[in-house]
Amino acid sequence: MAERPEDLNLPNAVITRIIKEALPEGVNVSKEARKAISQAASVFVLYATSCANNFAMKAKRKTLNAADVMAAMEEMEFERFLQPLKEALEGFKKSQKGKKVASEQKQREKEKKADAENGKGKEEDNEDEEERMDEEQEEEEDEEEVEN
Repeated sequence: MAERPEDLNLPNAVITRIIKEALPEGVNVSKEARKAISQAASVFVLYATSCANNFAMKAKRKTLNAADVMAAMEEMEFERFLQPLKEALEGFKKSQKGKKVASEQKQREKEKKADAENGKGKEEDNEDEEERMDEEQEEEEDEEEVEN
């Protein structure tokens, strides 16, 4: 848990970016207003987390999940945000799935490349072995000729 109340605040840069994206261009926000919004956002996050945790505890779980957050939003009477939240969650899931597929594909390509390199290495080793055997055979033939 946080040691100081200030540790619970969201980063100022994040708050400033959110404020700029939410307001029309040309609207200025004072430093005091940004601080108030930051504190309000932190309180909201803590409250939503606490409510979601209550749902997880009722279900005898220690891990909060998306359903807990959705139920908490409903309990806090923020139903109008449920649909946008669901859509954002679906977008997140799709992006994660895309990343997973891309990662798996990249891993398969790495393995193919390694297999191909190992295969070349084996061919080169076989060629070296054949050359060594040919040289040994020639040496044996030379020794036989010398003996005769």
